[in-house]
Amino acid sequence: MIDEELQHWLKHTEVLVGELLTDGTNDEVYHTIEHHFASSDFDLLEKAAIAAFKLGLEIEDPEEAELENGDKVFAFDIVTEQMLDVDLIKTETKVMFELAKKCKVDYDGWGTYFEE
Repeated sequence: MIDEELQHWLKHTEVLVGELLTDGTNDEVYHTIEHHFASSDFDLLEKAAIAAFKLGLEIEDPEEAELENGDKVFAFDIVTEQMLDVDLIKTETKVMFELAKKCKVDYDGWGTYFEE
């Protein structure tokens, strides 16, 4: 059985890829995919970044942000280059979600940019 939160991110993948294609993004080029990770505990987030680095993944520098309620959160992105293929990105999303779960940080989905 697939975790309910993971199911949400898989549906997000279908919707986002569909919207990008409908808007006319170039589906014949690689897209920069940014998977978002966050935690209010910097030490946990740092351990997650180290685990990702050891897996050979490209990690962006962590940043501190303030939520709408005033709480502080730390975040970083794992960046990949992928074709805009739903199945490929779903597989990648599952890997990222499991990494976050294993490291006890939050997976906050992914985003990309429109490509000409």
